[in-house]
Amino acid sequence: MEVFYYMVFGVMAAIVAALELSKTNKDRINTSSSFNSFKNNYLVVFSIMMAGDWLQGPYVYYLYSTYGFGKGDIGQLFIAGFGSSMLFGTIVGSLADKQGRKRACVTYCIVYILSCITKHSPQYRVLMVGRILGGIATSLLFSAFESWLIAEHNKRNFDQQWLSLTFSKAVFLGNGLVAILSGLFGNLLVDTFSFGPVAPFDAAACILAIGMAIILTTWSENYGDPSDSKDLLTQFKVAAIAIASDEKIALLGAIQSLFEASMYTFVFLWTPALSPNDEEIPHGFVFATFMLASMLGSSLAARLMARSSLRVENYMQIVFLVSAASLLLPITTSVLVTPSKVKEEGLSLTSSIQLLGFCVFEACVGIFWPSIMKMRSQYIPEEARSTIMNFFRVPLNIFVCIVLYNVDAFPITIMFGMCSIFLFVASILQRRLMVISEKPKGEEWSPMKDRNSEVDPLTL
Repeated sequence: MEVFYYMVFGVMAAIVAALELSKTNKDRINTSSSFNSFKNNYLVVFSIMMAGDWLQGPYVYYLYSTYGFGKGDIGQLFIAGFGSSMLFGTIVGSLADKQGRKRACVTYCIVYILSCITKHSPQYRVLMVGRILGGIATSLLFSAFESWLIAEHNKRNFDQQWLSLTFSKAVFLGNGLVAILSGLFGNLLVDTFSFGPVAPFDAAACILAIGMAIILTTWSENYGDPSDSKDLLTQFKVAAIAIASDEKIALLGAIQSLFEASMYTFVFLWTPALSPNDEEIPHGFVFATFMLASMLGSSLAARLMARSSLRVENYMQIVFLVSAASLLLPITTSVLVTPSKVKEEGLSLTSSIQLLGFCVFEACVGIFWPSIMKMRSQYIPEEARSTIMNFFRVPLNIFVCIVLYNVDAFPITIMFGMCSIFLFVASILQRRLMVISEKPKGEEWSPMKDRNSEVDPLTL
């Protein structure tokens, strides 16, 4: 492995360690012992849930290929997963508000365990069912747990600023450290012990079962709107009205969709960008480096959110601009340096520059997650939190399905350019969100329920 990989990994690790060890009182939030117990319990559960997800990720495509399926068949399986998350996941996720967030979290564990079990079958139909179950589980993972946390946090009357501490730690652990350890453990099972490509899925099922046991024994139930008068269709209507009648919620949904669409597209693009002529690159090591960069970002976010004088809405504009610039690097390098058509022995100069840019983007991802969680806790109404959060994921899933279906139709530079445009637009929308969030309440959009739609129609 080239020295450059070790150098980038080492620098990232040193920066993360320095950030964590150099925190002063200004960077820390003073909390109570009861909150620390609550926070630690949630972080343990969330880390276990993320471990169950991260263990599977690197081996899904590989497992399908070992069963003899080609790129087209595998692409259809992935599309089914995102489509399931958009359709069924939205319905199941919205039920969390009515039936209970704890039940939804337990449902996530059960559904994902069933998805893991299907990986033992080489039958295409069974694998398709597994992808559909996985899509439902993904929707629950990114809505039910956060909804439970916010409701329980408020129910126990903890300080609102303490939420940012839980969010940043959840991203630091769940999207950083746990991802790295899961990747190493999966590699140990498949390559070192030669248990085969199904082993990580079996390990994930066991880990999810442990997490489910902790939820069942330590978590209390909470709801959005438990009233019997609202059916599922009414719940959808309430969520849609909330988004349409509150500009802050609409902007937040658009910002989230634009950033996550760029992020998921990046997942498909970074490998061909770094190895344009099928050069050998250490995928696992590069992935671990990206996760370190994400940890760096979440550590920075914790410092930023610890300062009561600095609003999330302010600094996220800069984060989106930096992330847009970082994904422009593949275009910039292809213009300044003529791309080589010859397979090189190691990492080329352009690929080295792009790797550094991608690490910057992953650091922005690390800042994004706790920051968007903080804004969602402020703007999304409690009674329809899970439903609205799953509504936000609908345009994301549509976009990813389109990208997967047309992944070979456009040059990679066009795809990166599109992602940069999305991120630049997200920065503009973030600017608008900052402006209207600072206005007095009377100057914002009037809620739809206070309007007479026939006399005073809502104009966007």
